[in-house]
Amino acid sequence: MAEYYDPQTYPKEWNYLQTGTIIDQYVIERELAHGGFSSVYLARQLVDQVQVAIKEYLPRKFAHRTWNNAVVANSEETATLFKRGRVLFFEEAKVLSTLKHPNIVEVIGFFKANSTVYMVMTYDYGLTLDKLLKNKEVTVSEEFILTLFGTLLSGLGHIHSQHYIHLDIKPSNILVRPGNDALLLDFGAIQSYPRSHLDKQSKVLTKGYSPIEQHELSAQLGPWTDIYAVGASMRNCLELKTPVSAQDRVQHDTLIPAVKAFKRKFPEHLLQAIDWAMALQPENRPQSVAELLQALTAS
Repeated sequence: MAEYYDPQTYPKEWNYLQTGTIIDQYVIERELAHGGFSSVYLARQLVDQVQVAIKEYLPRKFAHRTWNNAVVANSEETATLFKRGRVLFFEEAKVLSTLKHPNIVEVIGFFKANSTVYMVMTYDYGLTLDKLLKNKEVTVSEEFILTLFGTLLSGLGHIHSQHYIHLDIKPSNILVRPGNDALLLDFGAIQSYPRSHLDKQSKVLTKGYSPIEQHELSAQLGPWTDIYAVGASMRNCLELKTPVSAQDRVQHDTLIPAVKAFKRKFPEHLLQAIDWAMALQPENRPQSVAELLQALTAS
């Protein structure tokens, strides 16, 4: 008989590793962020007290934390999905450890503990773009957009050059460091390309940022897929809200082109580049980071 997990029977704080918890060679300081499949913590190395960020695989739909911090599947039915995800998470860590670039979060190690897996990353100071915009802590200007997204595209171009695509670019995954220097976070959806299609378990969608081809399991994905998400993130900076989703646009496109909606507020070439990046059909977008960069910096 399958064991059933009732989340109401466990204290809420059990969802996270508590301050002072020692795991491998690190001590947990506090939680930084969490999502449906993982939690990220600020931690310190026990040997030299250097701060790091640690990402823990904890898919809350499939698994839960027990009293001794072990992460176990909710039931026999979810055990297969949990174990498969654990393997993919470890593979993500291995891939990221090879992608070295100043604008990509750096993975410096990974290990197994508590029946799950952990990824150790350098800890960078800054705020994610979504929080900066929400709290109105930044003035959105041409200079801000070109500086921030110029550095972001530098990192993204390196990812593409290694035949990977990120597939989850959005303001909450863009850390804005001093000088408006971007750091691309969360590679949980990363895939190699070219490949024929995605499977259901590896498909990650974010409304407003995922292009139409990302919704189709049989569609060909590539750099143009990430470029749509970059365009949507730039558009979010202009109007301070999530753009209309690609699926809704296919049915009835109510998205007013940036060149019309923000005329006289921003340079035309910048608005044209954003509209080009957000073209509904993949073939109508820039096909590479270099093409988009050229359009953004054209005068």
